[in-house]
Amino acid sequence: MERENYKSLLIKVSFLMCIILFAAISAQADVYMFRDEGGKTYFTNLPGQGRVKVHLPLKKEMKNIKGAKWMAKDSSADRHTVAFEPVIASAGELFSVDPDLIRAVIKAESNFNPRAVSPKGALGLMQLMPGTAREMNVMDPFDPVENIHGGARYLRQLLESLNGDLPLALAAYNAGPARVAWQNKIPPIRETRDYVQRVLNYYKSLKERNTL
Repeated sequence: MERENYKSLLIKVSFLMCIILFAAISAQADVYMFRDEGGKTYFTNLPGQGRVKVHLPLKKEMKNIKGAKWMAKDSSADRHTVAFEPVIASAGELFSVDPDLIRAVIKAESNFNPRAVSPKGALGLMQLMPGTAREMNVMDPFDPVENIHGGARYLRQLLESLNGDLPLALAAYNAGPARVAWQNKIPPIRETRDYVQRVLNYYKSLKERNTL
């Protein structure tokens, strides 16, 4: 009986060690993010073409953001962007959008306020309209991770549909793709024209800063 108890204990200890070892290996494994043809995002431990290495959980990296106090009147975005950098970088690589462009759009749209709501109902960092958010598979527009990835994906779609014309893509982001595609030019809307110029100015400043 004593030998059987010892054997049972040995099996339990061995099983426990296997669990600990597996957890340690899993914790160290690389994780890659990719999207399918429908635009849905998936995660895997297998590298491959079109797959971006990320550090999970992304939402854990953002845990201090949701409780932060954001100064909308602060003209300097530098201290705000640091917290969002991991997500901006992964979104830029995943959707082939210049991270500086994402930063410029966020600056123009919400001044890096993840809880921003416009009078027209646009939500979050990249000010996604509810319909656009649903199309981009964004379940929670106030979640910085979902919002930035959804906004970057939307920018990529606009750039592709407008042959890479950045001013037109920005105009479509602001006024809606239908208004831009109809005449293939920036619509004569003061708000949209000012918006495009503002984003381009931010974008230019960011590129100049990076070349210093």
